Amino acid sequence: MPKNWTGTIVGKMHINRISNDELATELGYTTEYVSMVLNGHRNPKNAEQKFRQALDELIQQKQKLKMNGGT
Repeated sequence: MPKNWTGTIVGKMHINRISNDELATELGYTTEYVSMVLNGHRNPKNAEQKFRQALDELIQQKQKLKMNGGT
């Protein structure tokens, strides 16, 4: 069963149009592994902290692109 924090991560990904592929790349994991963690099939140590940090970094990158006229 997924942890509560994974729902928050998935929601933020959806709102900010961030894919599992993008998150996996930022984390240095495979897309499949990211999906397993978000679906509760894997529970690595410090996963919540790592996923939140990577997602926040991706959101900041997208905001900078948007401010600079990118898509």
